[in-house]
Amino acid sequence: VLIAVGRDACTRNIGLETIGVKINEKNGKVPVNDEEQTNVPYVYAIGDILDGKLELTPVAIQAGKLLARRLYGGSSTKCDYINVPTTVFTPLEYGCCGLPEERAVEEYGSQNLEVYHSLFWPLEWTVPGRDNNTCYAKIICNKRDNNRVIGFHVLGPNAGEVTQGFAAAIKCGLTKELLDETIGIHPTCGEVFTTMDITKSSGQDITQRGC
Repeated sequence: VLIAVGRDACTRNIGLETIGVKINEKNGKVPVNDEEQTNVPYVYAIGDILDGKLELTPVAIQAGKLLARRLYGGSSTKCDYINVPTTVFTPLEYGCCGLPEERAVEEYGSQNLEVYHSLFWPLEWTVPGRDNNTCYAKIICNKRDNNRVIGFHVLGPNAGEVTQGFAAAIKCGLTKELLDETIGIHPTCGEVFTTMDITKSSGQDITQRGC
């Protein structure tokens, strides 16, 4: 990474103080409740301007659609800011959906979680002889909720494509049992999530010898 510019919330000079809308003075962003409502009941905010929410265009679009439907269409569906699939498009992609392990521990407690993980070796790496233990897959399951998958993480080729597909399953309440019952497509990177049997707590070796 040569430069990461980021972005600023330009909220200080648009008159929000006139109507009493509060902003986070540290970053200029707008705190809202789970319906994107500010401290002023008739003022709503969506997108990158939200304090503590994701700065992603698809999230802003989805939140805007759902807000319009709630305000004018009689809907009650709120935007899900947790199970948002996203990817870092580095040369070896990283994709995730749901909670990172650290936050899952904070929210549920380590005793209520089971973390399954594995290194894996993409088939296309066998010809050039690339390192067979560079790619990594991990799921975080809530033991108190039928081992529901609350965190999905993958580091490997086409991680964005893999994550997008599993994100729909997570929205549908994916569990470890359902993953185990899913027949994998061999040889794909996504197949690793259908064959995971090593837990992080076991301390067992997760290195692989082939695809």
